[in-house]
Amino acid sequence: MAVAAAPRPRRRRRFPTATIARVLLLGFFLIFVLWPIYWMFNTSIKPSDDYLAIPPVWFPDEPTIIHYTAALFTYRGLQGLINSLIVSSAATALSALLGTLMAYSLARFNTGGPHLSFWVLSQRFLPPIAIVLPIFLIYRNIGIYDTHIGLILAYTVFTLPVTVWMMFAYFRQMPRSMEDAALVDGCTRWQAFWKVAVPLAAPGIVAAAVFAFIACWTEFFFALLLTSRDAFTLPTVFRAFIGFQGAQYGEAAALAIVSLGPSIALGVLAQRHLVRGLTLGAVRG
Repeated sequence: MAVAAAPRPRRRRRFPTATIARVLLLGFFLIFVLWPIYWMFNTSIKPSDDYLAIPPVWFPDEPTIIHYTAALFTYRGLQGLINSLIVSSAATALSALLGTLMAYSLARFNTGGPHLSFWVLSQRFLPPIAIVLPIFLIYRNIGIYDTHIGLILAYTVFTLPVTVWMMFAYFRQMPRSMEDAALVDGCTRWQAFWKVAVPLAAPGIVAAAVFAFIACWTEFFFALLLTSRDAFTLPTVFRAFIGFQGAQYGEAAALAIVSLGPSIALGVLAQRHLVRGLTLGAVRG
């Protein structure tokens, strides 16, 4: 007759100290990042009397959307949002297209010699205030001041150096063998570029486009001086919330919440390509 073995006592699972520290650090980072967003959202839905209440109102008893309607319609925030979407999308598309072509030429044909790529990046070292006045005078003389086209051109030139530099580093990491194989199979250089190089460089193009879009979306200086009543963008609307009689905290918070939407949506949609595009091009210095 067999005797049943006694069950072994279960061992308690011990979490290593490194894991606990990592979880605590991640939790602190999430609180540090998400707390301002929560407080901004809380401010956007609370009545004006609760802004400076002591103790603070962590969540209003009677939430309101009056600040959103005032920010979007009274202060023309909706028009600024539409203008920002048009200008940022068009400038990002142009910057990604031109930047990809320029970077491929620099990486594959050494166009302009070994120092042209750094010269392109050095254009970002120039402070915008040094060139905005000549641009303003040129725009006014040729009739594109306070237009979408004028702002798109300025933003494209503004973001193109970073786009070229990112794509140049990416194309340098790509092997030439697949493009050479396409040339041997009868493709032209242009066909090898569009059918082989561009699909392989898609993560890098997405990463560069995301950076260009965020730069255009948050740009304030050019939009302030090159627009007036028609083509103004979303960042310029925030200056209307500060006046001599006080600040419109609720309206500013509501418009800030609205402005986060496109950037967050773009980051979520491009997340799969974004990490790979940022890491692969940064391996070689």
